[in-house]
Amino acid sequence: MARSNHTVTEFILVGFTTDPMMQLVLFVLFLGVYSVTVVGNTMLIMLICKDSRLHTPMYFFIGNLSFLDLWYSSVYTPKILVTCISEDKGISFAGCVAQFFFSAGLAYSECYLLAAMAYDRYVAISNPLLYAQAMSRRLCNCLVIYSYTGGFVNAVILTSNTFSLEFCGNNVIDDFFCDVPPLVKLACDVEESYQAVLHFLLASNVVAPSVFILASYLFIIHAILRIRSRQGRLKAFSTCSSHLISVTLYYGSILYIYSRPSSSYSLKRDKMVSMFYTVLFPMLNPMIYSLRNKDVKEALKKSFGFTLSEV
Repeated sequence: MARSNHTVTEFILVGFTTDPMMQLVLFVLFLGVYSVTVVGNTMLIMLICKDSRLHTPMYFFIGNLSFLDLWYSSVYTPKILVTCISEDKGISFAGCVAQFFFSAGLAYSECYLLAAMAYDRYVAISNPLLYAQAMSRRLCNCLVIYSYTGGFVNAVILTSNTFSLEFCGNNVIDDFFCDVPPLVKLACDVEESYQAVLHFLLASNVVAPSVFILASYLFIIHAILRIRSRQGRLKAFSTCSSHLISVTLYYGSILYIYSRPSSSYSLKRDKMVSMFYTVLFPMLNPMIYSLRNKDVKEALKKSFGFTLSEV
């Protein structure tokens, strides 16, 4: 990976505020969010591994999504916590590269994984009798492996091109992590070739999976409308509602940040949107896939002696 500017050895992460009292408040808030994220996703993974009723393709993907969210949140939150309570706001050049790479790789992987989950829901609703055969363990493993492979291969492309930009001496990142918009703001000049790379990666990692998900749901709606009973239609749709909420929240925030030209980046506004999909979304996912899920509630009751309604 080329490095064009040897004068920049570290970056300064501004974070959310310079007010010491607010930093302390944010530290407590982010620590609470991270704790809930770790506990919630870990508990969901344990339930899926432990309870035989959850050994289905749908829960296999949900378990992998929880594992990805654990990893994803851990790329950002520990550094945010350190920045809130420490006077040293710096992150080394190598540290920034590493954070950027894992951030992009995990974000792209989640895009692909959510697309694989949409295909799983399509197969389950359109052909329930052959669902177990169609979504074999081998196919599920391959879809997860392809999600991570595609995500991290494209992360290599994005990282190498971004850190080949020439930075003009200013090393202050007006954000809480190393991301495309603030780094582009620090670059002396952004060539059209870099913009073309961003457009290619957006199309292949975000737009293409979102189109695939949209097509899957059009087929799902068609299959649901063919179900004669109203109760059957509601039951079929309820198996997709959690995934649909997750996709809407995640893709909505991703597309808002990265689908605009670099000249229209607004770091303060983008910072809040970024916080949602990097910090809050991994906390919300276990709730989205658990609160309305009868199987998970029963597994909780069996394993821990309580239901979600009692928490």
